[in-house]
Amino acid sequence: MLQTIGLKSMEELYDDVPESIRFKGEYDLPSEKSEMEIRRFFEQLGSKNRQLTCFAGAGVYDHYTPAVIPSIAGRSEFLTSYTPYQAEISQGTLHYIFEYQSMMAELTGMDISNASMYDGTTATAEAMLMAYAAGKKATKVLVSETVDPKTLAVVKTYAHFHGVEIEPVAAKDGVTDKEDMERQLAEGGVAGVIVQQPNYFGIVEDYTGFAESIHASKGLFIIHAVAADLAVLKTPGEWGADVAVGDGQSLGIPMSWGGPYVGYMCCTEKLIRKMPGRIVGMTKDSRGQRAFVLTLQAREQHIRRQKATSNICSNESLMALWVTIYMSLMGKQGVKEAAERSYGGAHYLCEQLLSTGKFQLTYNQPFFNEFCVSYDGDVDALQRKFTDNGFFGGIKIDDNKILFAVTEARTKAEIDKLVELTKEA
Repeated sequence: MLQTIGLKSMEELYDDVPESIRFKGEYDLPSEKSEMEIRRFFEQLGSKNRQLTCFAGAGVYDHYTPAVIPSIAGRSEFLTSYTPYQAEISQGTLHYIFEYQSMMAELTGMDISNASMYDGTTATAEAMLMAYAAGKKATKVLVSETVDPKTLAVVKTYAHFHGVEIEPVAAKDGVTDKEDMERQLAEGGVAGVIVQQPNYFGIVEDYTGFAESIHASKGLFIIHAVAADLAVLKTPGEWGADVAVGDGQSLGIPMSWGGPYVGYMCCTEKLIRKMPGRIVGMTKDSRGQRAFVLTLQAREQHIRRQKATSNICSNESLMALWVTIYMSLMGKQGVKEAAERSYGGAHYLCEQLLSTGKFQLTYNQPFFNEFCVSYDGDVDALQRKFTDNGFFGGIKIDDNKILFAVTEARTKAEIDKLVELTKEA
């Protein structure tokens, strides 16, 4: 390699690096280990992690994962046929993507689903770009203040480098202020509006009339929603949304210290060519047998990059497979029952916390499996007590506010123990 670039030594390669900052010592590289020694080493590292009972959410939830999912996801016809470009050798991948699309379209009440995205935040940012591309001369996208701040941060990053103006829609009593949205729509130049369901505070918002107001201003209505909650809540399609986005992590994907997760994106049929990613279709081969093919690739970064709607290069389909297996195993009734149990557990926890006299519900609004309470005391000290006793007790979102979440994985005994700890604090 040195000869090819016309140099004589490694020292010459690094001539421009000052001597004062060069490392002169021996590299601290461990000696080789056997397989058993390596396994033991990583088991010891892993044992340092504290496994806490989780009552935190804000976009990532501790749901039950059926044990059969990792086994099926690891089958060779799914795991090894990673790319869907060559239909004749990737029928396994194409098949589960087709099933994923079908299930997500039904879950969201939308016409079309793409073949998954990185996560819920980037899916929302891609939806913002869809609105911008469809809006022609409109350069503003409105985002409700009740959208998760993490999602908003990613949307702003994408918007900055595409020249899109992001404007907030005020929150009133924990929900999107429809009057403020309509005032900004009336000023013109709005390509779309992004809201969240349930919102960042866990509140189930009423979006009656939103679609009509936004469509009258030629904008797109984008709803970011927790996937699992749509088994019970009114779907984005029923609200009249043009685009539904969010994270599929709630469909059985373990929290895994932050990922990988999977973003979903569904839309109306008229927006199909503005959607990033790919769409798999079902057809018949020369022998009349069912076969799967790539029907549409609107991302086009490999054909005409400068004109592409998006330049995402992966559909993270292994995690799409994961949620497809989850939905297949659970079925409509199972996904619905898990959501209902999460709802019931959250309302029970909320009632018990309020009964201690140390908490007040921050917003008097309907909530699903997550809620925000104000604590009459030292939030940091309370959360330290939770942690010391094996609980991840909610997320601090303000000096005296905590966001608690409950899923079907939490038991009544765990909830009662958490409440008991607040009484002792």
